[in-house]
Amino acid sequence: MRGLRRVTGVLAGAAALALVPGTATAAPGDGADLGFDVSYPQCDTPLPAGHGFGIVGVNGGVATTINPCLADQLRWAQRASGDVAEHPGLQVYVNTANPGQFEDEISTWPRSGTSPYGECAGDVDLACSYVYGQTRASVDIHGFLLPTAAQAGVPVVPADLVWWLDVETMNTWQSGSAAALAANRATLEGMADYLGSTGAEVGLYSTGQQWQQIVGLVPPSSPLYELDSWLAGAQSRSEAAVHCADAPLTAGGEVVLSQYVVERDGRLLDHDLPC
Repeated sequence: MRGLRRVTGVLAGAAALALVPGTATAAPGDGADLGFDVSYPQCDTPLPAGHGFGIVGVNGGVATTINPCLADQLRWAQRASGDVAEHPGLQVYVNTANPGQFEDEISTWPRSGTSPYGECAGDVDLACSYVYGQTRASVDIHGFLLPTAAQAGVPVVPADLVWWLDVETMNTWQSGSAAALAANRATLEGMADYLGSTGAEVGLYSTGQQWQQIVGLVPPSSPLYELDSWLAGAQSRSEAAVHCADAPLTAGGEVVLSQYVVERDGRLLDHDLPC
């Protein structure tokens, strides 16, 4: 989620952290009521200990790549206390995209498949957008997360995780029309449906501005409608607490996390405040 945080700015103002080797160490009690999210930008950054929960990015910044530090960061998140109510100690997030406008230039656009919007035949339409999302979610689980977790010795059951869909403008999206927004929504629906079919909980991460630019309004008929929101954009813990009262990304969900970013010793670390 580093790209989104660049949009919202460098933030400061949380409790001081101590650091754990290869990841970081927190002073006693610091971070116990918080989560922290990490991914490839933190590969060489010490990460907090004493954290309530950890959210690990599966991808390497775009939807088709893997986080090169996924194994180490899964081990770090496994050490979370898990003591924050309703927030499992280990959670994950995945990058999302809809590159349909460039389907002639990429190899990942689907040429077949079934969706609630009909059969995909390789066109840039709702059906293939949905199948694209399904495919990315499948790769995230079976191609990236599970093999890496096994290598890292971290017992992971996809159904036991919270999966956050990271929706931000740094990734590739269809644009320029209401049909493009609907196609982007269909991709996220495909991902949410596939992840949800494992029994996992799914949520949405973005800012309100970027969500409206990429997805727009979500109708009650959409499987996205009742998903909870994790909001970015606060500049301190106190501001993050205020943003807990903001509108969720979809009208049927609730804001359950508010992110703020702290700079320490020239490094950025994302803090996630439960709402």
